[in-house]
Parts: sequence; structure tokens; C-alpha cells
Amino acid sequence: MPNPKVSFVIPCYKLAHYLGECLESILSQSYKDFEILVMDDCSPDNTGEVVASFSDPRIRYIRNNPNLGHLKNYNKGIELSRGEYVWLISADDKISKPYALERYLRVLDEHPEVGYAFCSSYSVVDGQLAEIEAYSVHAVEDRIFSGKMFLIGSLAKTNGVPAAAGMVRRGCYQSLGVFPLDLPYAGDWFLWCLFALHHDVAYFAEPMVEYRKHNLAMTSTLSRENIRACIDDDIAVPYRIYKEAERINATNVMAVLQDQIGIQLGQYLSVARVRGTNAQITMQEFSQKVSDFSLDSKTRARIRNRALVLAGDRFFVRDELANARSMYILALRSRPISPKIWVKTLLAFSEPCIRIARSFVTSIRAFSSNGTRANHRERDVTNL
Repeated sequence: MPNPKVSFVIPCYKLAHYLGECLESILSQSYKDFEILVMDDCSPDNTGEVVASFSDPRIRYIRNNPNLGHLKNYNKGIELSRGEYVWLISADDKISKPYALERYLRVLDEHPEVGYAFCSSYSVVDGQLAEIEAYSVHAVEDRIFSGKMFLIGSLAKTNGVPAAAGMVRRGCYQSLGVFPLDLPYAGDWFLWCLFALHHDVAYFAEPMVEYRKHNLAMTSTLSRENIRACIDDDIAVPYRIYKEAERINATNVMAVLQDQIGIQLGQYLSVARVRGTNAQITMQEFSQKVSDFSLDSKTRARIRNRALVLAGDRFFVRDELANARSMYILALRSRPISPKIWVKTLLAFSEPCIRIARSFVTSIRAFSSNGTRANHRERDVTNL
């Protein structure tokens, strides 16, 4: 029996109540040469019964015993799949357009340089279609991005590829690897970046998948139960992609990723929000992370300085001037002749001046507003 063209891998744990809808969305695709692997990670619900209610021979049911955890389950599904292309989609998500697979295949078959394709996505909240996810929108029309340019312009900064929307050429997994087990929160972001570093990326502007937001979703669970993993992963991804870019001598990518490592560190040094939760690293943790980077001393110093200045800026904007001063002073130790940092430091020390300036600006705005209202009243009287 020949291998199918496409393999859908559906990881499922405590999501049986959504699985049927996901399966139906795949089975309704206009292109029919595919297999579906339902990867039941020893779920305590009726996942097996839901699968049994479908008689389609293209569905394969695999139950793990014991539970493997989400990343090992993903990788097992990829390993067992047989298609030329692999589409990993969680049981709580679905494909909303019956022609989606056909469109993906046309582009990937015609453009062997493309490593993966994805589309923008809708979010689903409380069972209702909400809105197009802003992070998933990258252009107003379909495009094939140069992978490196997509990485530099967007993907290195944040994960802009919806997990449910990506179909990957099997060769990417075979040559570059599957989900790294030590990145539980950002394994997909890492792979999108890694694949983009080596291949071009196809994008469809039309939202053709629906991503369900709820408390049992994997990203929600991780950010709620293990915020430290979220912090570590967000810092690790740009660093690891930097090292891969260094290996292949992609210098233009390296410069952007070097800056992004500093940005991630600076955000967490000054408190960042992760899924509604405050997340922060201590100064000691920051220093340890920087020292752990396998980088030359100049690169490490640039990253450290970028992080400290960004943290200072964020504290300054929030009027936490003591913290801002601490960050700027530390940054000056490595760059004592930087005019910009000196100016920021002096401003952070000039708290009375800042308050006077803010009071002056407030007064000017109030005066301008009152004057405008007075003019309106005068015109009203004249008109009467």
C-alpha cells in the first residue's frame, strides 16, 4: 500500500470532547490522500470511543501507555507518520476551510525550496469564533517569504506561526530534527525558526484554521503551572537559533538574534507578562544566564548591555526610577563612554525635574483643553 501524501498528527490528552470536530474538519478536506494519526497520550477520558465512532480507514489510533508528555507524543506521531508532509494539529483545534489542504499542497509541490506553509488563524473563545489572531497576520495577500528574511523581520522576535496552521515538509524533520524535549513551552517556535533559517516559508493570508483558547490548552497549562519553563524557553530559542546561524555563517541573521537575546533578557529582568502572569528573573539569574552562553566575551557583553538598558527603559517608563538607575549604572560599567546611557542615567536621577516637567505638561494640556472648551462656548453663544 503506497504511503499517503499527507499525515495529520493529532495529539490528544483530555480533549476527547473536541476531537470529533477536529476529525470532521480534516475528513471534509477536498484533497483526500492523507492519513490521520490520533495520538492518545494515555488520556483518562473517552478518546478511544470518539475515534471508534469514525469508520474511515485513514484514521489510525495510537494510545500511549504510560503517558509520554506532549513533546514526546508529538515526536512519536511524526516518527510513525508516513506522509511526504506532516500537519500537526491539536485535538481542540480544527481546519475551517475544506480547500485548505489542497491550497497548501499546490504551493509546497510547486516550490521545493519551501520548508513549511501556514496561514493566519481565527481564535475561538467559549465556543464562539472571536477574531483573527493579530500575531498570525504577516501580509495582506499570499506570499512566499525568504526564510531568513521572515526570521529576521518577524519570527525571531515572537512566534507568529499558529501551531495548528503549519504543514511541514518531512525532510525538515529528517534533516534538522523534531521537537527538542527541553523546550516544553516553545518547541514549536524553535522549529519554525530553525526551518526558516534553512528553507523558505509559504504564507496564506486567508485564515483557514481555528485555534481554541481554553484552560486545558497546552500553552495555558504551562504558563499557569510552570512559568519558569516559559521564561527559560523564551530566552533559549533566540540563543539556540543564533548558534545555528553562527554554524552556517548567516551573519545578517546573527545580528538580529543577538539583539533579540538581549531583548528577551531585558524584558524578564524588568517583569514581563506571560499569559496574564507576571514573570521575572533576578539579577543573579540574569548574570548566570549570560555567563552560561557559549559566546565570545564581546558578544556576551553586548547582549548583557542591551538587556540592562532595555530593563532600565521599561522601569523608567513605569516611573520605577530607583530600578531604572540601577540598570543604567550597571550598563555604564561595560560602556562608560555611551552618551545615550549617560543621558538616561541623569534623567533617572533627576526625579524632581521629571516631576516638574510632567506637571508642566499636564498644566499645558489642561489649559489647552479649557481654552478649547471656552472657544466652543463662545461659538455656541454667537450662533444663538
